[in-house]
Amino acid sequence: MLRFSEKLSCFNTLSKKIELRFIVSIMLLLAPILVSKAQKRERYEFYKDFPAYADKLLSQLTYPLAWGNSDIKDFNQWKAAARSKVLECMMTPPPAPKSYDMKVIGEEKRSGYTARKIEFNLSDFYRVRAYLLVPDGKGPFPAVNVLHDHGAHLYIGKEKVIRPFDDDSLVIADADAWVDNIYGGQYFGDYLAKHGYVVFSIDAPMWGERGRKEGVDRKKYDIIAGNMMMYGRDLSAFMTYDDMASTEFLASLSEVDPTRIGCTGCSMGAYRAWMLSALSDRISACAAVCWMVTTDVQMTWKYGRKESGGFANCIPALRQYLDYPHIASIACPKPTLFINGEQDKLFKIPGVKKAFKIMHEVWDSQNAGGNLETELWPIPHSCGVEAQQRVLEFFERRLKKQ
Repeated sequence: MLRFSEKLSCFNTLSKKIELRFIVSIMLLLAPILVSKAQKRERYEFYKDFPAYADKLLSQLTYPLAWGNSDIKDFNQWKAAARSKVLECMMTPPPAPKSYDMKVIGEEKRSGYTARKIEFNLSDFYRVRAYLLVPDGKGPFPAVNVLHDHGAHLYIGKEKVIRPFDDDSLVIADADAWVDNIYGGQYFGDYLAKHGYVVFSIDAPMWGERGRKEGVDRKKYDIIAGNMMMYGRDLSAFMTYDDMASTEFLASLSEVDPTRIGCTGCSMGAYRAWMLSALSDRISACAAVCWMVTTDVQMTWKYGRKESGGFANCIPALRQYLDYPHIASIACPKPTLFINGEQDKLFKIPGVKKAFKIMHEVWDSQNAGGNLETELWPIPHSCGVEAQQRVLEFFERRLKKQ
């Protein structure tokens, strides 16, 4: 039997262990704060998400393959060379499907058109679902591939531009809220379908029904994009390859006139649209709302901007050859409309104006200046009803038979 003094000694030892564990627990909780302060060095090489030598990097971006900079003087030869370089930088594409094997898995009659939920093989790697809107009447009709935005909101994709089917109330509520905020309460695709266009839209990789099994986590996009690069593939490029492949699928449909296919989108959807137009001969006209700029304005401290879209438009090494407006110019002399917002905080006006000027010089050089329309509107980063009306007017002139 322990004496009192021995019991007291045991109690003191236990108390010290408990106290020590408590102190360790507190230190573990505070560790991130303490470490972050302790690990801030006086010397550094990166500042506000940029390398400290960012200006030197920008000075070395001379874009040797841009039209006017390149040694190639024949425009068609230049287009072929520039397109080839873009595709090279996009790395290996997903393999083409052996067959589309399209199935209609849902259908709704809407005002002036029929909405179909379809499923088909987009590549030999994956089978996807899409929305297809077909106008009433006798086809074939002009068609528009409507490309959804980024918005750091990955739960929905195609549902941002085409009204979801009535059988999914959770997606409808989310999509309605998104459309109210970005598209003025009007579904862009449904609006075009009411005016006689076959409209098509799929989810980009990581959006909607092509997301993670574990659920939406915006931070995982960058991690997965990095993992894709370890396979020698590029997630952003897969998005563009899919847009090209889906346009080929769209052209194969009996309801579609394959000589009259356009593409459009807002924000990342606009980026997808002009990339698609530059790389696919299937596209006859392109309308891009709120995505165009030059790298020297976007990637600098001066205007307080940076690449905030993550890896969504990251194609390794491409900037060593061509800037954004140079790539878009591969589409010349196609009819092309760009709208950017003067109140758009994502794309600063000096960069937008510079990009517009570069593209106009290209279209003008090919006596096609009238085919490029560039406009600055007093709007934020959005595609409201008036912008959609402007896109419709553009397609009415460029895709509808006169």
